[in-house]
Amino acid sequence: MNETVRLTLEWLADPASWTGPGGILVRSLEHLRLSFVSLLVAALVAVPVGLWVGHTGRLRWLAVNLAGGVRAIPSLGVLFVAVLLLLPRLRGDLAFELPALIVLVVLAIPPILSGTYAGVEATDAAARDAARGMGMTGAQVLRQVEIPGALPLILSGLRAAMLQIIGTATIAAIVGLGGLGRFLIDGQASRDYAQMAGGALVVAVLALAVDQLLALVGRLAVSPGLRLAARAQ
Repeated sequence: MNETVRLTLEWLADPASWTGPGGILVRSLEHLRLSFVSLLVAALVAVPVGLWVGHTGRLRWLAVNLAGGVRAIPSLGVLFVAVLLLLPRLRGDLAFELPALIVLVVLAIPPILSGTYAGVEATDAAARDAARGMGMTGAQVLRQVEIPGALPLILSGLRAAMLQIIGTATIAAIVGLGGLGRFLIDGQASRDYAQMAGGALVVAVLALAVDQLLALVGRLAVSPGLRLAARAQ
């Protein structure tokens, strides 16, 4: 067995790696807290905008270009710029948590925005016309027809955003925050490559576990017919 693999397995099997304020369990909870807060804030921004773009058809070109452009922004560079701008104005942990939150929110908005407006646009035109023929207002059509039809793609966008958030949240450790990125930063500083590899493996497992949890939520929230329609699209 490769020496690094053996040392990584030993590090993961060591109870000391899991307990205490710097253990895997505490770091995982820190990572999840930052990730879910980022996802919530991004959803509060991107979902209403995506619903408006999909429902009205206005500024779709801007939303598409914005979503593509944001993906090209280097996360690490944005983090350092945000820290430099906010650090003199904030105190305590917030001076570092807020810049990391901004980076993760910016990263999460494009897939949520794209999934939302694409889901609304893909709603069955016949169902939309029938609702209007029954005298429904635009808001009622959006709420009762388009949002339920768009739900599979909205949830798909949330899942994609969450995977990116969990993977990128490791950079929060660069500015002194917690989370699983601490194992990578601290391991590199001490040349503890087993800790670095173990931390990276834990991040991957956590991302897969959260993705499967969100997939389960999607199966419970979306009817089988809508799931099949979303796969066809």
